[in-house]
Amino acid sequence: MKRLSWDQYFMAQSHLLANRSTCPRLAVGATIVRDKRIIAGGYNGSISGGTHCIDDGCYVVDGHCIRTIHAEMNAILQCSKFGVPTDNAEIYVTHFPCLHCCKAIIQSGMKKVLYATDYKNHPYAIQLFEEAHVEVEKVPFNDFLNVKKDFNDEQKAFIDHLFAQLEERGVDSDEVNRLYDQLRKLFLIGVN
Repeated sequence: MKRLSWDQYFMAQSHLLANRSTCPRLAVGATIVRDKRIIAGGYNGSISGGTHCIDDGCYVVDGHCIRTIHAEMNAILQCSKFGVPTDNAEIYVTHFPCLHCCKAIIQSGMKKVLYATDYKNHPYAIQLFEEAHVEVEKVPFNDFLNVKKDFNDEQKAFIDHLFAQLEERGVDSDEVNRLYDQLRKLFLIGVN
């Protein structure tokens, strides 16, 4: 039996958390780790007790849903709420952090961002991470597919090939993300 790498393990946790998302536009999960221990997790959704996008639709202003709190912010706020320090921690995120989450990650003292999928990677966020000496590493989502034990090698190869073909043909990243989320829900996690 092949053992998961730490990066695959923590990224798998983030993908699992994304299944709790209450915003249908994009399901995102984040896991904060320090010394190879999970200290917090978050997903994008409404405030506690608030109206959820899956119930009443997204509240979109200037192309952004303002009802949801991003996964990274939820994880950081969980640490704040329970007095857990984030200095020198790492964060594993299913998608590249937005500019606002980038700034929160830097201010919280985290040293590394690991993400699975490029998503509107803002050039200023990249610049801020570099200036703050926050290491950024892509852990491709097809690595996550490899953690599913009951896919055989032929099935995994087909899935990898399929998504590689989509990327090569220039399919919009939002569409690739939607297809991946659908694949994950149908075959990996089994949620409705």
